[in-house]
Amino acid sequence: MAVEPLSPEEIEDRLAALPGWSLDEDRLTRTYRLGSHIAAAALVVHIAQVQDELDHHSDLTLGYHSVTVSVHTHSAGGKITELDVELARRVSDLAPAHGAS
Repeated sequence: MAVEPLSPEEIEDRLAALPGWSLDEDRLTRTYRLGSHIAAAALVVHIAQVQDELDHHSDLTLGYHSVTVSVHTHSAGGKITELDVELARRVSDLAPAHGAS
């Protein structure tokens, strides 16, 4: 299945519904702050599960009390697609359960 890049206007529309997410070059990104390193590591594990469910994977950076998510679609030339938006939505839905802000 071919995945088409979103236009700049479509990206802005999608970002309006994703508080805390931003456009960084050709990637959707967000950094979550957590109460401990263990909580941050647990969030990474749950994000990895969502990525496997979607068969779409982001770059994850685990910090001491933080997790940074950065995603774009390689098969669309490194551009942002609906796959990226769906992954961002799913991460946004699960992050509060880990105490992420």
